[in-house]
Amino acid sequence: MSFSNIMDSNSYTGQSADPDTEKLIEARTHLLGPAYRLFYERPVHLVRGSGSHMFDADGTRYLDAYNNVVSVGHCHPHVVAALTRQAETLNTHTRYLHEGIVEYSQRLLATFPAELDQVMYACTGSEANDLALRVAQRYTGARGVIVTRDAYHGNTEAVTAISPSLGGATTIGSHVRAVAAPDSYRSGIEVAERFLADVEAAIAELKAAGFGLSALIVDTFFSSDGIYPDPSVLAPAVAAVRAAGGVFIADEVQPGFGRTGETMWGFTRHGVVPDLVTMGKPMANGLPVAAMAARSEVLEAFAREVPYFNTFGGNPVSMAAAAAVLDVIEGEELMANAARVGTALRDELTRLAADHPRVGDVRGAGLYVGVEMVTDRAGAGPDRAAAHDLVNAMRDRKVLISVCGAQGSVLKVRPPLVFSLSDVDWFCTEFADALRELR
Repeated sequence: MSFSNIMDSNSYTGQSADPDTEKLIEARTHLLGPAYRLFYERPVHLVRGSGSHMFDADGTRYLDAYNNVVSVGHCHPHVVAALTRQAETLNTHTRYLHEGIVEYSQRLLATFPAELDQVMYACTGSEANDLALRVAQRYTGARGVIVTRDAYHGNTEAVTAISPSLGGATTIGSHVRAVAAPDSYRSGIEVAERFLADVEAAIAELKAAGFGLSALIVDTFFSSDGIYPDPSVLAPAVAAVRAAGGVFIADEVQPGFGRTGETMWGFTRHGVVPDLVTMGKPMANGLPVAAMAARSEVLEAFAREVPYFNTFGGNPVSMAAAAAVLDVIEGEELMANAARVGTALRDELTRLAADHPRVGDVRGAGLYVGVEMVTDRAGAGPDRAAAHDLVNAMRDRKVLISVCGAQGSVLKVRPPLVFSLSDVDWFCTEFADALRELR
């Protein structure tokens, strides 16, 4: 099997769908074009969701162990009620006054360190990262950006240029330098030193090329790179970036909103305060809304010189849904749930892995877990084929996960924050069976 990039490593290849599903796929491809990807060798046709479960067109129940977009669970009644009430009342843009955006902004900023004191809104994480790049460039007067080697930060032209994992015909920009992710599995205790050395080398290259240094931007869980939760790696690199005149942008689209179980934001685990923080998908449980939190002194030049308007960014319905998500995270103690249930999940996966030499590592925090498949533990060679087979075997067992990492060899387990101990039992029972049948 051959895959050109991470987008294709868990994709339908047009070979094994049933006739009814094939008709729907053909219609979709005809109408939407071929750029879109579907998950799994046998795509799923889902029609309903509740909590951490989804149901297909035949009424079959699936365990969702992948979707962080619906962070507080599919169709949470409190979120649905909040957005419905607001949609029945008013929805408009941010050039009119409305209490909702002010009240939500106060609540959101209260979850950040005091240094991050202003927030701007968009509709997608891609837009938020695009905005952060513009703010950083205006503040520093430089263009150079440092990313990790298999990062994904979105799909506008600007952020595609800093998203090496997209592969295909896309290329990173000439003003971008990609460094190896802090692979704690293979680098061991030297991981922070190696990451710092790579960042310092990238800074020197960017300055020598005349771009200067604008920003280091990372997903603080290194999600697309392979899920590396080691909290020791970022602080030295961030210090080097700031010493060179750059800013640090924390992309919290995946690790944010309590997913790690330890803190509301992934960057907090690293003991750093970013200059800019971007967030998106989980903010409103699936309703399109995103944001960029900023230190006001970093934002000032952009805000003074560049008028900003995003028609639906921060609209009243999105703000109502986002506020309801915060209600649920707080009221249902979902951060504590992520810590408790995530620990149980990792413990059981570690126990299962002990008997399977092709499972090289189980790592993560809270409800974000990576399971690295290897050809053998001694060599720690990535086993893409095994990961691919396991993802599809789990799908056949009605459990949904995906893959990540440079070689597509890391199983990506990232369920909604309402995942329960009974869900862990379901997951691990099916995973144990899938491991036993692995070729």
